[in-house]
Amino acid sequence: MNSLIEWHGINLRWAYSELLPAIYNDIRCRHKAYDILHDALLKFAISPTAINLEKPHAYLRVIAQNLANEDRRINKKLIAFSSTEEFSLPEFINDPTRVAPSPEELISLKQRLEALQKVINRLPPKCREAFWLYRVEQLTLKEIADKLSITVNMVSRHITRAMLDLTRLQDQIR
Repeated sequence: MNSLIEWHGINLRWAYSELLPAIYNDIRCRHKAYDILHDALLKFAISPTAINLEKPHAYLRVIAQNLANEDRRINKKLIAFSSTEEFSLPEFINDPTRVAPSPEELISLKQRLEALQKVINRLPPKCREAFWLYRVEQLTLKEIADKLSITVNMVSRHITRAMLDLTRLQDQIR
């Protein structure tokens, strides 16, 4: 039996026996490691520079590393936002022995999310979109201004307004 199973010049046995464990060691999540490997393989396959490479495995490794770095960057932002001291985390999140939140905690979370959604829904459309692009999609003020066809100063005002409204809501919830 031939141990070399190639796809677009990549030895798939190598990809799954060496690259996948390396990604896992970096990410520490089996499902994400598979996703990153599969995304890397697809990016490699559609890359015009991947044709006739001397070291296709090294190129695939770089693609996978870039995807892992991007995943880490995104997760860092999510963790940093959700664990700030301004927001109190529900008790069940801090207790690893708990499998699920209690019914009371679920109701509290639901009420907080509904209140948050109401504040966001009351924002003017451009303000809501600027806030979303800034906080969720992580665009710069200039990128948002270009996308919405408004000035950077106006983008800043929209984001400030949204943050003030959300801060007022946070004060009411406490």
